[in-house]
Amino acid sequence: MIPSIPQSGAVKLIYKAYVLVFFLWLALPLATVVVFAFNDSQFPSLPWQGFTWGWFFGDARPQIGLFHERRILSSIGTSVFVAIFVSGLSVLVGTTNAFLFNRYSFPGRGLLYILMLLPLVVPGIVLGISILVFSSRIAGVVQDASGLYVDALRPGLVLVIAGQFSFITTIATLVISARLIKFDRSLEEAALNLGATPLTAVRTITIPYLLPALIGAFVVAFLMSFENFNTTLMLVGSDAPLTITMFDRLKEGSTPVLNAVSLLLILGSSVLALAMIALQRR
Repeated sequence: MIPSIPQSGAVKLIYKAYVLVFFLWLALPLATVVVFAFNDSQFPSLPWQGFTWGWFFGDARPQIGLFHERRILSSIGTSVFVAIFVSGLSVLVGTTNAFLFNRYSFPGRGLLYILMLLPLVVPGIVLGISILVFSSRIAGVVQDASGLYVDALRPGLVLVIAGQFSFITTIATLVISARLIKFDRSLEEAALNLGATPLTAVRTITIPYLLPALIGAFVVAFLMSFENFNTTLMLVGSDAPLTITMFDRLKEGSTPVLNAVSLLLILGSSVLALAMIALQRR
């Protein structure tokens, strides 16, 4: 609805109803997950059996709580490790990419930019399969030629990090580039005129200006890595991140402990998003 265009009362009412229904559609599944995390039942479904903290802190069957599930806690640690690694690499490479595409002109620049964006339009499962087939083929060639078994080229955390990095770094590049475009380069030129080296000018002027975008790119990359499933599923080894562990548990039969995990993920994502918004406002 465009505010500058006069609207009848009926149109305004329909628009408000649409907005209400839209947000209810988004919120109801999350609210359902949250509610059944506290249901005193072995199944995350109706009828309501009463309130309990057992799916968080229970230590005896049938209610083994989240904080006593070693497999889930281990997978959370694995996901955090992968997400931090992927986010750090993505911000580092994304920053260099942003400078490359915004500061320099060279033959093939447009083609290279398109290639950088390509992972965003390739389905995650296809991307994962492609990386797995490529790395397995390289590992086989190396093993046939030298007899060495290269564990990093087999399914495992190294390939998971490589697979997630291949498309998350594109997101980081776009986030950082959007702020770098607005930067007034005359500030760098003034620093150079005052005797600063190009590296010093970038380090003391440009990077502080980019800091909100760098932090925002890190948070976005962290959340995308933490919740990634399709690409990770194709590349995972014995150390499974949280999304794969939850998928395996669903195949065995869902329990409210998965609702408890989901509630923690909702809270964690919300805290990170709010912190990023507060930092950018400052």
